Amino acid sequence: MDTEGYQPCAFSRSTPLSLFPVMGLPRYCLSGDPNKPCSILQFKGITFMLDCGLTAQTVLNFLPMPLVPSTRLDSLPGWMPRDCSDSQLERELKECCGRVFVDSTPEFQPPQSRIIDFSSVDVILISNYLCMLALPFVTEETGFKGMVYATEPTMQIGRMFLEELVENIEQTPRASFASRWKEFLHLLPQPLSNCHRPRTWKHIYNLTAVKKSLSHIRMVGYNQKLDVYGALTVMAVSSGYCLGSSNWVIDSGYEKIAYVSGSSTLTTHPRPMDQPALKNADVLILTGLTQTPTANPDSMLGELCMTVANTLRLGGNVLLPCYPSGVVYDLFECLSSHLDNSGMSTIPMFFISPVADNSLAYSNIFAEWLSTAKQNKVYLPEEPFPHAFLSRTGRLKHFKHIYSDGFSTDYRQPCVVFCSHPSLRFGDVILFMEMWGSSPLNTVIITEPDFVHVEALAPFQPLQMKVVHCPIDTSLNFTQANKLIRDLKPGTLVLPESYLHPPIIDPARSDLVIDTDRPTIPYKRDEVHSLPLKRKLTPAGISTSLTEKLSPIEVRAGLSLATVTGELKVADNKYSIQPKEDVLIQVEDSSTHIICEGDQKLRLRLRDILLQCLNKF
Repeated sequence: MDTEGYQPCAFSRSTPLSLFPVMGLPRYCLSGDPNKPCSILQFKGITFMLDCGLTAQTVLNFLPMPLVPSTRLDSLPGWMPRDCSDSQLERELKECCGRVFVDSTPEFQPPQSRIIDFSSVDVILISNYLCMLALPFVTEETGFKGMVYATEPTMQIGRMFLEELVENIEQTPRASFASRWKEFLHLLPQPLSNCHRPRTWKHIYNLTAVKKSLSHIRMVGYNQKLDVYGALTVMAVSSGYCLGSSNWVIDSGYEKIAYVSGSSTLTTHPRPMDQPALKNADVLILTGLTQTPTANPDSMLGELCMTVANTLRLGGNVLLPCYPSGVVYDLFECLSSHLDNSGMSTIPMFFISPVADNSLAYSNIFAEWLSTAKQNKVYLPEEPFPHAFLSRTGRLKHFKHIYSDGFSTDYRQPCVVFCSHPSLRFGDVILFMEMWGSSPLNTVIITEPDFVHVEALAPFQPLQMKVVHCPIDTSLNFTQANKLIRDLKPGTLVLPESYLHPPIIDPARSDLVIDTDRPTIPYKRDEVHSLPLKRKLTPAGISTSLTEKLSPIEVRAGLSLATVTGELKVADNKYSIQPKEDVLIQVEDSSTHIICEGDQKLRLRLRDILLQCLNKF
């Protein structure tokens, strides 16, 4: 709508013309994983998708996909339920040390599309690169025409995660896909029998879909207010969790919604969390708290460094399954320093990922998204991360794959290998598990919290190599989250239902819950809730021709009031008050007169309306 010629209304909160109440905001939860969230929020006629996380824990039900044929995996016995003779099913299931796996390409659980049509989504807000891996499932071949907002590091590092995921799976194609097992869940052992809607699981997208999905993204900066169809503004603020990670503020001018996902108050490499922008929201949506509430990140990091040093002293190798960005940067820094202090500066470290080179390069050019300490190094000049120096000096060597040029020449033992994928179901990490798993001198250290380490290691049993679980999750813990809620003072708190109960592994820990006196709305997967946010006011413009006719009367010092007679119009989520048409309609026995001051078009419209009414009698 063209707003030229209109003035903003200076209505008080009691002005009837500025009151447009709405009963509540519908919210739909499309994910069952609080750390890979995806939900729908509808506000002022706009449909938001808050993150589009991909639930990857489903891949643990499948056998690993080795780069080269594995005699051990190929020789695993098939498994069949009792009193079942389905020949197709017999070829799909294999048993390893009492655990049954699907012998097929791994499948993922994308956000559920049963509740809402993705083509109706107007805006997707991405919090961090770990919460965008389902983006191609949402935007491609669904009719999606909306906009995706994310910071530059989120988009660029997210691109790496997407490309790595696709390449790791596509480099080991399977001749056939297993699906028959999904018809026999009631006959299968746990955890297969507990799979949630496996018929909705999907194989990974391709690189073409990745490229198209990324084309929808509009890059934004912190504290940059973005107009959304004239009805709302959205703003990304630093969440302190990883490079470019964001919390989001949705503001109508009178109501405020804060979305907090994947945040951290610890001092690591990202820019610190911006809390003031989130204060006093009408609704606070909280998700993405730590997955390891009983593990202290600093303690885990110390244990990791000591484990690596002890393993290397005995001549063993260390394998660290990892993602291509995030905590791995801190591991490079801390571990290299610890090995230097331990007299092991000649021990090589290898970083193997299809996107290893891009990851190391990008991390050093995103200076504005880093902590103050890291930013200051840029102006010395000095690289913000030590892995640039480690790479130049040959201490840290990076390769796309173990078969890449130069790896066989540089490879020597003992060594430390950082390798994808942390699920242990695809990627070069599988070869190292097969190669080093039979020696008790070697150690695998599980640091990523996304996968249950016992389940991830199950298809490699029996293992002789040592297994050390050092989960490092810098997300808010429950103590930090409770303090944050007290400081932010939201009107209503919306959070996963699981945050109100102690973790299953430690049910006596009543301190590992969200404890607040704020009105709280818990939610679970597939649930729909109406958030208690009523729109009280909305701004409206008033035409210049009307303002010229106003006759304000001073009721007290500094306050004048005037009555307004006009027509309220709504277009493109903007309200305006315009002069009413002055029309006189005279209806007589034999004639009807319509007088509207020379507006012939309006007169003809009114005539047609009257004739339609007369035809009904």
